[in-house]
Amino acid sequence: MEISLDCEIRMSLDKISAKMRRDYNENLRELNLYVGQDNLLSRLWTSDGITQMQLCEHLKCEPPTVTNMVKSLEQNGFILRVRDKKDGRVMRIYLTDEGKKLEKPVRSRWKQQQEKLLNSISDEERLIMKDLLQRMEKNLY
Repeated sequence: MEISLDCEIRMSLDKISAKMRRDYNENLRELNLYVGQDNLLSRLWTSDGITQMQLCEHLKCEPPTVTNMVKSLEQNGFILRVRDKKDGRVMRIYLTDEGKKLEKPVRSRWKQQQEKLLNSISDEERLIMKDLLQRMEKNLY
C-alpha cells in the first residue's frame, strides 16, 4: 500500500509535534512546570496582574483549563491570585519572586528546543517553512 504525499506530510507533522511536546515536557519538569504553564507565565512576564479571563483569551483555552493551571502554579509558589480592588468578583494573577526567576530558564529551554528543531535548515528554507506553516495554520481557522 502506497502512502500519499499528503498523508506523509500529516504523519511527519504529527511525529514532530509529539516528539517536541515530549522533549519539551521533560525539560520543563526540571523547573517543576508542565507544557502550557510556560505560556501562562510568559504572558505574566509581559503583563503581570491580568485576569484569568484575559489568560483564557491569550492561551486560547477554556476557563477550567486555565483555572487548573493557575491552581497548580499557585501551589508551587510561582503565582498568586488577588481580588481586584475595584471589582471583588475579578481575580488578578501576579507573579511571585519565584515565578519571575523562571523567565530566564524557560526562555533558555525555548531557545534550545528551537535550535534543535531548526538545526541544518538554512535561513532561506526557514522563510519558506514559515510561510507554508502560516498558510497551513490559516487553513485550519
